[in-house]
Amino acid sequence: TPPIPVHVFEIQDQFIDLPSPTTTATDSQRLPVLCTRNRADLRACLIEFGANHEGTAWADPDLGRFSQVYSKNGSRYWVAEDENGQIVGGVGIGPLAPGLCELQKMYCLPVARGTGLAHELMGLALKFAKKYYSRCYLETLDNMTAAQRFYEKHGFTRTTEPVIQTEHFACEVRYIKEL
Repeated sequence: TPPIPVHVFEIQDQFIDLPSPTTTATDSQRLPVLCTRNRADLRACLIEFGANHEGTAWADPDLGRFSQVYSKNGSRYWVAEDENGQIVGGVGIGPLAPGLCELQKMYCLPVARGTGLAHELMGLALKFAKKYYSRCYLETLDNMTAAQRFYEKHGFTRTTEPVIQTEHFACEVRYIKEL
């Protein structure tokens, strides 16, 4: 697959929120132009892997509030858009406990897979995480085997037990990485 031109930027000073399944009409009126123009819905990845249910990011009440959630110290979210302004991927870092962060909501739409975009996003996220944390944790689904290989390639080690309890009880595969 040839690389697609992308622009990667942080959600920090910009107000970028993605609709969640519980978004109301009033909430939708506050969504910025970036998210209402022709863009890919990152939630499509959850549907693709059957993760559109409780116990996954699908039910996360903050899924539609990225600008507020990731504006806190030690938190950050990056979005990648293609040359048409369509969101094709993203990744976040958020705190879990002192010295421990979580790699959160890492997505690449099928059009962006195999282009190196996921590696770029992971690099940005881990570089940022090293400034604030000593370890990085993540949870994923058993059927996301390509993602598991990707995480292992980036130095994550599979662990059998949760390092910390999160709301993602349906994510049965866990990884940890020393930063």
